[in-house]
Amino acid sequence: MKLIIAYIQPHKLQDVKNALYKAEVCKVSVTNALGCGEQHGYEESYRGIKFEVNLLKKVRIEIAVNQDFVEKTVEAIIEGAKTGNIGDGKIFVLDLCECIRIRTGERGQKAIG
Repeated sequence: MKLIIAYIQPHKLQDVKNALYKAEVCKVSVTNALGCGEQHGYEESYRGIKFEVNLLKKVRIEIAVNQDFVEKTVEAIIEGAKTGNIGDGKIFVLDLCECIRIRTGERGQKAIG
């Protein structure tokens, strides 16, 4: 079992969701996030005062999958999120020690579905 965490551009979320559904990955958690990386942010002016905005809006996607879905999930995220520009995002694949479905009490691979 693996937990896949991806940070992507907000405007690419619909494309990533479509690619995931085509890959038959339907169980997804999405949250808004702020972060910085190679983009380094930008400078804005408000009422004549300049300030640096270095935490940019991102979307965090979390998906728990069984081992046989890892590669196609990662490929679907890349397909939907990639523009070829700095700031496309990152994908992290972590080992998932345990998963428990609250409704039924199922554990492990059965709980992920």
